[in-house]
Amino acid sequence: MRLLHTSDWHLGQSFHQFDRRAEHQAFLDWLLGVLEAEAVDALLIAGDVFDTSNPSAQAQAQLYRFLAEARRRVPRLGIVMTAGNHDSPGRLEAPAPLLSALDAHVLGQVGRQGDVDAALGRLLVPLRDAAGHEAAWCIAMPFLRPDDLPRVEGADDPYAAGVAALYRRAFELADARRQPGQAIVALGHLHLAGGEVSEDSERRIVIGGAEALPAGIFDPRIAYVALGHLHRAQRIGGDPTRRYCGSPLPMSFSEVGYRHQVVLVELVGEGVAETREIPVPRSVDLLQVPARPAPLDEALAALAALDLPPLPEERWPYLHVRVQLAGPEPGLRARIEEAIAGKPVRLARIETSTLRGALPAAAPALSVDELNALKPEAFFLRLYQHRFGSDAPPELMAAFGELLDTPAAEGAA
Repeated sequence: MRLLHTSDWHLGQSFHQFDRRAEHQAFLDWLLGVLEAEAVDALLIAGDVFDTSNPSAQAQAQLYRFLAEARRRVPRLGIVMTAGNHDSPGRLEAPAPLLSALDAHVLGQVGRQGDVDAALGRLLVPLRDAAGHEAAWCIAMPFLRPDDLPRVEGADDPYAAGVAALYRRAFELADARRQPGQAIVALGHLHLAGGEVSEDSERRIVIGGAEALPAGIFDPRIAYVALGHLHRAQRIGGDPTRRYCGSPLPMSFSEVGYRHQVVLVELVGEGVAETREIPVPRSVDLLQVPARPAPLDEALAALAALDLPPLPEERWPYLHVRVQLAGPEPGLRARIEEAIAGKPVRLARIETSTLRGALPAAAPALSVDELNALKPEAFFLRLYQHRFGSDAPPELMAAFGELLDTPAAEGAA
């Protein structure tokens, strides 16, 4: 049977205040075509379906329309969707009784630990092949919070030990249910050790001091582990059967060069016969101008030289401008907006850095007492000297002094 591994859709996300519904819809429309063309038997969505725990009505409607259309296009399609750290477990699970009519299994939480086997048994989802026969079992594990985990006595890392214990017991239950020749696959929304993080893109998961979990929490007899949370597509330890498929859309400008993808997994018997990455087309480009940070005049010239094809506004590229400054530039945004006026582009971010020539030696560090005795004007002057390598101009110091005096004047009035 064929599985399609996806994760981290982040429906409802805005990108530097720009609405991304059109981008998400372009991805979902493309995904429908992949499900149909590749004759996929089961779609796996490994967490962070939504971008926030309280998604908008439009984001929820976008998801439900997709699920209904996916079943219409691929009538035997099974769907397994788990909550990530961005999702509200209860909100994601709320429509589960209705979605079950679409053979969509939605798992937001493990449940309270009164009966661990009963809680885990709810997470075991049978997967059917094109003929309608049970061909595999899925451990649909959502993002795990401390309250979800059993206590493991004597563990050096209680969180990691609890996660490992849950996956171990879930595998034992799935192993007892499966028939010979049926594979076991698992979902996980977590950070595995060795996984590469996408800068500026992911919300760090730090629980009890644990930043990353060992890949050994997954039994080697699990045929395929579909991971979510890290937005960069990657194999853990080079193993094609333990991998993050990554987010389908770029989540920050650090992902300009990333190759976003979904992963097609072919199961034969109890193992994986083949995995294949399917690149996700990018409906909206990311532009970084200049290619590297440059002085303001060079940056403005590069912006003025931009020659972009006409596009519908929802497909205008996002623009990240990178400028090096020799000093404060109060009119920076206005100058940049003037340079791109009339161009089909959306100004998303302006990043500034300081042009540093032969800067004077750094001022000696101050003691706590010296810092406490430092007046605001002196602190401001030291900061300016540190950033720009020269004294602040008199007019700027005068404006700073006026700012300091304003609250006192208002209070006196």
